[in-house]
Amino acid sequence: MPKLKRIAITMGDAGGVGPEIIVAALNDARVKGICAVVVGDPEIIALAAHLRGVDADFEIIAEAKYDGDIKPASSAKSGHAAVACIRRAVAEAMAGNVDAIVTAPISKESLKLAGYSWPGHTELLAELAGTRDFAMMLAGGPLRVLLVTIHTALANVPGLITKDRVLASIRLARRACLSLGLKKPRIGVAGLNPHAGESGIFGDEEIREIFPAVEAARAEGIPAIGPYPPDVIFRKAYMREFDIVVSMYHDQGLIPLKMIAFDRGVNVTVGLPIVRTSPDHGTAFDIAWQGRADCRSMVEAIRLAARLKLS
Repeated sequence: MPKLKRIAITMGDAGGVGPEIIVAALNDARVKGICAVVVGDPEIIALAAHLRGVDADFEIIAEAKYDGDIKPASSAKSGHAAVACIRRAVAEAMAGNVDAIVTAPISKESLKLAGYSWPGHTELLAELAGTRDFAMMLAGGPLRVLLVTIHTALANVPGLITKDRVLASIRLARRACLSLGLKKPRIGVAGLNPHAGESGIFGDEEIREIFPAVEAARAEGIPAIGPYPPDVIFRKAYMREFDIVVSMYHDQGLIPLKMIAFDRGVNVTVGLPIVRTSPDHGTAFDIAWQGRADCRSMVEAIRLAARLKLS
């Protein structure tokens, strides 16, 4: 009988929906049988459980004591606490004390107010784990999307689309599929420009960088196809013609995924030496600590963390 996975769940930004979706998810029948431990301030977790009217009889690794009143807004205090929880969870995973981590949403503004320069979870986790070759994959419904570029201004994207970067992303897409048990993944690669450049009329990144990367991947035995026009490829993936889409930039990939699976999307960091998932939504300060945040994305993140295997 396989060993039961032990999953660490970080508290996230204390002023956001993280604490309440954690306690709600851990009382949800869909995660029954999954061994979870929460990394955070026990008092905040207890307050969240009281707010939602659920039990908090799960294990808690006490970390990042949060002094003072909780306000549903970004703050330096929340930024420091969130990072402390993430550091502890990664350390526990690297030491083999937990088998995977699930991170509740953090605020990029809170990180900045706390003096940190990471643009988000993905880059922070990669630095803590000592990983240079990593990517963000989002999964929801029939779609899986892996991003070539992540948190950067749209004006920067064309200059970041290089053969080497796209090829590395295709390799990571294959790795992501293998971790899901897909032994022969069908990988679709999106273009950058309208109509995938239309033979260079609307931009030549497809000709100069993306197609050569696809050819190089195929030479390595990776079944990648493309580049496809961005307005076509996600329909093909939705119809299950592809197992994963390599998308050139953040919104290109996330808009279609969130359109069909906003309340159950999951973020996976591919390339880490540990398994990490997260709900595919933010801190939602506008509804935080009102007892009405939807926990379905957290439920799916926990369930996927229990399924994933390092590849």
